[in-house]
Amino acid sequence: MLTDFLISRGFQFFASGWTQFAASFGMAFLIMIVFGRGFIRLMHKIQGDGQPISENVPAEHRKKAGTPSMGGILILISIFTAALLFMPMHNATGWIALSSLLMFGAIGFADDYKKISSQSKKASNGLSPSMRLGLEAICVGILAYLINKTMPGYVPNLSIVLGSTIEFPLAAWGVGFLYYVFAYFVICGSANATNITDGLDGMLSKLYLPVLIVLVVALYGATRTGFMDAVIFLPQTSALYGVLGAVFGAVLGFLWFNAKPASIFMGDVGSLALGGFMGTVAMLLKSEIIMGVAAGMMVLILLSSFTQTMFFKITRKITGTGKRIFLRAPLHHHFEELGWAETKIVDRFFVLSILFSGFALILLKFA
Repeated sequence: MLTDFLISRGFQFFASGWTQFAASFGMAFLIMIVFGRGFIRLMHKIQGDGQPISENVPAEHRKKAGTPSMGGILILISIFTAALLFMPMHNATGWIALSSLLMFGAIGFADDYKKISSQSKKASNGLSPSMRLGLEAICVGILAYLINKTMPGYVPNLSIVLGSTIEFPLAAWGVGFLYYVFAYFVICGSANATNITDGLDGMLSKLYLPVLIVLVVALYGATRTGFMDAVIFLPQTSALYGVLGAVFGAVLGFLWFNAKPASIFMGDVGSLALGGFMGTVAMLLKSEIIMGVAAGMMVLILLSSFTQTMFFKITRKITGTGKRIFLRAPLHHHFEELGWAETKIVDRFFVLSILFSGFALILLKFA
């Protein structure tokens, strides 16, 4: 909006993707810092007792009772305000990325609202798993269709691309539906990985920021010929500079209030939105595998929860008594049960996230 206006008035400086990134970053961060404290007071007033603390987390978490949730609402407001001001309005990729935030944020909002209104401490007090996965599947189907429509002519229809040379033209092979299955695993998997990762003060923000850096570098490679061998040339994705800048600034600003001891929780409205966005951007850039490597720490956390549940169910069916791999899942709660301090877990997972993202950057350049 503002970018298009300024360019039309001769300020070509704003045609640069990095200018849009910096401007939207600054705007989103400023909104979070300026309005964050007032938003927290508002959530305290509206929610009363705050987010109920699940009975399936370590006892140490009982101290967090009364902390308001749904901080993701302000994150989304910050992102949309900054992105709409500084991204090009005529480019579809920016709108698709924002749509993913809106769709998954709406699912997360419904989940949060049910939890807070019920004040139940059961882990299943939000939307049922089948309801949530079904809604996510609908969102992924819409997003995958739109993403495929943005691809330039030299990218085969309904295709999966590895690097810039290996292509799987699924539509030409008569199995185009596999593209939507792949999209479901990428986008829905990302959303649920971030959702499960959001379990300790400040952790999701710290693990998410390195992945954002990888996506920004992938975006630069996708909009510059010859910069990276492992990224296909996709000039239409240039609108993502403004959106990624806004997300970066909003997440960093939220960390100001979410660092231990957290003044507010992100809630599913934030974690699901950010995860769905991460997967959507990776698909827009045809960098799904790279994103999966960068988000390796989140993937491990998601897998720890999945394997714990499946192992318990299988052993209960075989022996009559369910057994567990971890002391408690997801993975961060296992280390809490071992006696690790919350800040130590968050910082060490942050270090590992940086290492995963560093390896992803190497793959971007040389794979």
